[in-house]
Amino acid sequence: MAFYFTNDEGLRNRPSIFKASTGTMSQVLDTLLQNGLIQPSEVQQAAKAIAEGQKSIMNSLLAYGIAEDRLQTALAKEFECPYYASLETFQVSGDFLSRFPARVLLEKTIAPLKEENGVVHAAIADPFDLEGVDQLRMLTGAEFEIALAGHAEISGFVKKHLGLGADTIQTMVDEARQQGLEYRVDADAEDVDLMEAAEGASIIRFVNQILTEAIEMRATDVHIEPFEDELRVRYRIDGVLKPAAIPSNVKPFQLAIVSRIKILSHLDIAEKRVPQDGRIKVVVGGKEVDIRVSIIPMLYGEAVVLRLLDCSSVLLGLDSIGMGKEHLDIFEDIINRPHGIILVTGPTGSGKTTTLYAALSRINDLERKIVTIEDPVEYHLHGVNQIQVSSKTGLTFSRGLRSILRHDPDVILVGEVRDLETAEIAVQASLTGHLVFSTLHTNDAPGALTRLVDMGIEPYLVASSLEAVLAQRLIRIICPECKDRRPDSQTDMLRKRYGSLIPDTLHYGKGCKYCRATGYVGRKGIFELMVISETVRALLLQNADSRRIRMQAAKEGMKSLRQDVRRYLVEGLTTIEEVLRVTKDEPIAEKTE
Repeated sequence: MAFYFTNDEGLRNRPSIFKASTGTMSQVLDTLLQNGLIQPSEVQQAAKAIAEGQKSIMNSLLAYGIAEDRLQTALAKEFECPYYASLETFQVSGDFLSRFPARVLLEKTIAPLKEENGVVHAAIADPFDLEGVDQLRMLTGAEFEIALAGHAEISGFVKKHLGLGADTIQTMVDEARQQGLEYRVDADAEDVDLMEAAEGASIIRFVNQILTEAIEMRATDVHIEPFEDELRVRYRIDGVLKPAAIPSNVKPFQLAIVSRIKILSHLDIAEKRVPQDGRIKVVVGGKEVDIRVSIIPMLYGEAVVLRLLDCSSVLLGLDSIGMGKEHLDIFEDIINRPHGIILVTGPTGSGKTTTLYAALSRINDLERKIVTIEDPVEYHLHGVNQIQVSSKTGLTFSRGLRSILRHDPDVILVGEVRDLETAEIAVQASLTGHLVFSTLHTNDAPGALTRLVDMGIEPYLVASSLEAVLAQRLIRIICPECKDRRPDSQTDMLRKRYGSLIPDTLHYGKGCKYCRATGYVGRKGIFELMVISETVRALLLQNADSRRIRMQAAKEGMKSLRQDVRRYLVEGLTTIEEVLRVTKDEPIAEKTE
């Protein structure tokens, strides 16, 4: 009783489970009963629900808590057709899939897998609903042989090969053809009604699909980049940019997509010659997400970068950000000091803000008044007075910081030391009895001291006010679902090159569905903590460079980023490739140790 048919006449003249006859359903329920997938008392209920059409047949069976894979395995055996637990081994071309309407494939959950001798082999999730297969057969005139696969497996396969929102793009193409429209993609097009294009239901849906997928994939940034013959979309996931699968024919809708984003962020859709910045607030799956929008004109149109900030994300504690016990003990002692400046340094996206908020959470109590000034406010802390910088009203870091000092604070958080004026006020605040937290963009901890001097702060003021500098990076963690041990031969070769950095055993992620074939899921922090000792202060007063300061701090026990990250290698939490990627600006001093 294989799923194989060619025409309507063949369907009418042979017994078929497609019609879900009473006899066939009895056989199916008996099979499920024999396999222990359904209880005897539930057989009659299931038969009644199916007969009365209360639910689809498949949903009626799944309603009894049967796992989809077990149910499909039993059905495949009963109907004598293949069952695929995974479709990853099937590779199809865009030309092959373009023969089938994307809307039908996605709505009816059908995955065309291959074609042999004029027969299309396709996987479906519901063997009792063949309306979609009928539509494909009538549109293409092809014969079909059907297999079973999970709903999520088929949806992932189709989206991977057709691209995100393929059905939406197809709808937009069809609508444009019906209305005789021609979308323009050149940056100086003046004859396009951008408002009308951006407010179209399909454009709205496509932009929503991009944002939803980015949030579901834990992306921190979305890059929409125009090129001469394509519009590329990439997501930054765990610090690494990954291309998003979108349809190849999305380029003609470039102006409409950018205009839709401008409307959402309250920007001028007619202005395409100068950079614009805005904000969007959306709710996806119960999560409130703040999106910072940056639009810049490029050679082939406007490029868009969306920074996604999950407002509902759980604020991590100091013991959850990845700091080792030795660093944690020292850092907790420092953040409880009555005054001074504590800086956190590192590149954009290295987790500096998360670390600062974890520190504030630790010292937040009724005896201290904590005030922050940020751009933007990324976390909301109960009991902390938070100010957001606003260029429209002239509320800058320096102006806000001056006002904060008149509010009798004990602890001040300045989002970033960007200029000399802000740095000077922060130093004065620390010298007058306030504890000041802030961030600075330097590669390492010793570099922060010389950076402040280069900005124009007198060395004696830096030496008097600075208490500690914490440099940090985020390192990707191996996926627990596909984690495996490296062969000893590879570990031995790496040890000859990198010395004591390499532990006895190394691990890596092979790549799976859970990690989207990357081998990594999530990130943790690695740290370089430099406490400003009296000897370091003396070196600073002598105008010593950052190299001499680093050497002295190392003598006093400061661990470099690469030395700190070794604990992750020992615990089997990350890979040597990730260590070298994140700490590539650091010399391999450990080689000879």
